[in-house]
Amino acid sequence: MPAHPSLSSVPSFSTSHDGLHRSTASEAGIAPDRIIAFLDEVESAGLDLHGLILHRHGKVAVEGWKWPYTPDRPRVLHSVAKSFTACAIGFLHDEGLLHLSDTVMSFFPEHLPAHVDPRLPSMTVEHLLTMRTGHQSNTSGSVWRSIDSSWITEFFKIPLVHEPGGHYVYTSAASYMLSAIVTKVTGQTMHDYLRPRLFEPLGITDEHWAIGPDGINPGGNGLTATPASMLKLGILHAQDGLWEGKRILSSKWVQAATRPQGGSNSKYGYHWAIKPQGAYCAVGVFVQMAIVFPGDGATLALVGAMKNSAQIIPHIERHFPAAFLDTPQSTTEADTRLMQRLDTMRQVPAFESAATSPFAVSTTFDMETNDLGVARLSFTFETDALTVYLTDNSGVHRIVAGLDCWHQGTTDMPGSELHHGYAFKDEAVIAGARWLDGKTLEMQWIYLASAFRDTVHCTFTADGLTWERSVNVNSGVLAQQPLRGRRLTD
Repeated sequence: MPAHPSLSSVPSFSTSHDGLHRSTASEAGIAPDRIIAFLDEVESAGLDLHGLILHRHGKVAVEGWKWPYTPDRPRVLHSVAKSFTACAIGFLHDEGLLHLSDTVMSFFPEHLPAHVDPRLPSMTVEHLLTMRTGHQSNTSGSVWRSIDSSWITEFFKIPLVHEPGGHYVYTSAASYMLSAIVTKVTGQTMHDYLRPRLFEPLGITDEHWAIGPDGINPGGNGLTATPASMLKLGILHAQDGLWEGKRILSSKWVQAATRPQGGSNSKYGYHWAIKPQGAYCAVGVFVQMAIVFPGDGATLALVGAMKNSAQIIPHIERHFPAAFLDTPQSTTEADTRLMQRLDTMRQVPAFESAATSPFAVSTTFDMETNDLGVARLSFTFETDALTVYLTDNSGVHRIVAGLDCWHQGTTDMPGSELHHGYAFKDEAVIAGARWLDGKTLEMQWIYLASAFRDTVHCTFTADGLTWERSVNVNSGVLAQQPLRGRRLTD
């Protein structure tokens, strides 16, 4: 039988793809032992940090990646997209094509409902930017992704329970409408509008932005780009809108976007979250994050798989900006300790069976009727790999897992309800399979471009199968209903 390639060693990667200069931590005036303490504290708290990049005074001085994540792979950045969207509004504003006082409904008269709430005419572009739309609750990107009709029309159906401009409610619906306005004004998608103005000058490549049913980028999410992309966005703002000596964003816009807007108690700017001591943050769900410390000339980018940013923010605030020194240092031993600590993140975890099993034979199961529409599961065992085929209402889906090792490939396995509403197609995945005991097979599916890691437990009997699938983090359910099937005989 043909052997499948396994991933048995740490993948090598280059940092030259991002075009950023490098230095040691101490050369950039960063205390290496303070970074070590931060990493140890995050690990002790059980938080799953996939990678970090710390930039200061023009150079990347700290960078670490947990296996199997690498800095050059584009990643779903979730709501970090909102801070890119703010740039598009900033460009339009600075070009005189848009005023923050423009009303939202004035752009889309054809989408207005038969009955217009009397408060709607007062909703402005600035209210969208500051999340003060008058809505009661968040309309998440996971909700939008399940809607096939016009999202603009759906936006105007959301009830107003507050006067626009007053009550702060974080909602991705506001970001979508900002993107829709960009398209209405320019005739381009927001991504196309931003490419020559932002992405190309910053050397951001390989990015992809999803398109909604209106032909519009979601604005609040849907952006897939390398972690260095959000780092560069932070650096641009830390440098007051300058990049390599060239003006990209106006200083006036950067200052307005990154300070509290909408009242004295506000902790939100123009699609930037405001943090203590003058810091501000672009943040996405499950901790995709770029934090700017403007007084220290530093930007910290993090990617991970955590329930929410509240889990890691206290650890960040405990060590930053305390890790920043007034003057560069020359501490070779401390820098070496930090590099050794960062190297531990790249160790490949063992994934080996604790037992052998008589059920390690190729088999097909007809599944009992279930809400997921799964009709059949098939297992093909080879020397070092297991291929699983899942048949449902949309077709046949496949994933290959290494047996007692890791295998890298792609998959289109369904499961959007476990993945924040994302339906992945040809998605890069590293998968492994092992026997926990004579009848229980465990699989791990690590989705490389996202926070998601699925665990599948298959319990075999002489005539049947129970399939249980869960995920490490999600905005909704963390497990599917168990599936049960009957073994087919020849």
